[in-house]
Amino acid sequence: MYMVESKGGAIGCMLLSLFFLGTWPAFLTLLERRGRLPQHTYLDYSITNLLAALIIAFTFGEIGKSTPGEPNFLAQLAQDNWPSVMFAMAGGVVLSLGNLSSQYAFAFVGLSVTEVITASITVVIGTTLNYFLDDKINKAEILFPGVGCFLIAVCLGSAVHSSNNADNKAKLNNLPSDYKDGASYKEIEVIKSKDLESGSNSADKSKAGTAVFLIELEKRRAIKVFGKSTFIGLTITFFAGLCFSLFSPAFNLATNDQWHTLKEGVPHLTVYTAFFYFSISCFVIAIILNITFLYHPILNLPNSSLKAYLGDWDGRGWALLAGLLCGFGNGLQFMGGQAAGYAAADAVQALPLVSTFWGIVLFGEYRKSSGRTYILLGSMLFMFIVAVAVLMASSGHRKQ
Repeated sequence: MYMVESKGGAIGCMLLSLFFLGTWPAFLTLLERRGRLPQHTYLDYSITNLLAALIIAFTFGEIGKSTPGEPNFLAQLAQDNWPSVMFAMAGGVVLSLGNLSSQYAFAFVGLSVTEVITASITVVIGTTLNYFLDDKINKAEILFPGVGCFLIAVCLGSAVHSSNNADNKAKLNNLPSDYKDGASYKEIEVIKSKDLESGSNSADKSKAGTAVFLIELEKRRAIKVFGKSTFIGLTITFFAGLCFSLFSPAFNLATNDQWHTLKEGVPHLTVYTAFFYFSISCFVIAIILNITFLYHPILNLPNSSLKAYLGDWDGRGWALLAGLLCGFGNGLQFMGGQAAGYAAADAVQALPLVSTFWGIVLFGEYRKSSGRTYILLGSMLFMFIVAVAVLMASSGHRKQ
């Protein structure tokens, strides 16, 4: 099997993982904003997410000769390593719950802010756990200042969210008083007709960042958020962050057996075998929950069915691509973490850098916002850049 052994190779895996893991949420958000049911999207995503794990296992996991100390993927499947397998599968369960929850949080809180909060919780809890599980191979004097940078970034992220919400409320307050909290979508037609009568172009009025744009987005999206309490979105977001903070330490235990649960002479799970079991449990949980949500949806979403899901091809390609990106992103994170320490590999939690970029480019987030919002946004992104650089600089080298 192929193993990443150099620090440079580990950092390369982390950077590529950072891009993949920061991109796939944008595709799920795009589909929800176009009106596709999240249950349909997540079922598609889950299929290719598992496919990515299989591709990694049968390529990198089968390269080279198998040895007793480092068996290839297929050779290890028959070994008595179930304690480590259970840790890997537990990691897959919490990751699946986290990804599923964050899909709904994107609608309520926004792509950028959801990623900021969940990533920061993951770093503060998960990175600390990984530091001690990895026998402190990362440089603490560098690692924990990096964690501190994430904390500063989440504070700035909260300020960005608050400032942007204030900007949006100011835009909506300029609409006729009859239109409140999305109660009447007919008002938008009145606004458009007045634009035509006055000779103005209504298409310009609905550009990203305008009040009309916000209303039209609410009309077509799958998850309706106008008039909903922000507490709902924040609760889902913090739950997702807690789940994300646990999956990497669980995977760490699966591959390195720090608690000595394996029988003597049984080799540790390789990163590829662990990732296979991890992805299997992730897939099973996702399928069970999303099929349930088809018939018993949450958050007042419409009912669906397996037949409706199978016939829904609108946006399916984007959902399948999202699953591949997430699967390969997680695999690369684990490959880098096995070489340089899982605490350092948590540098990929700077993925809000990528997600914010896609949020601005694809969804018009922060368009026509105030100068205060732009200053806070720039400060948040700068702090994430510092944080990812510091965490990568703390990389160590695992003793084989």
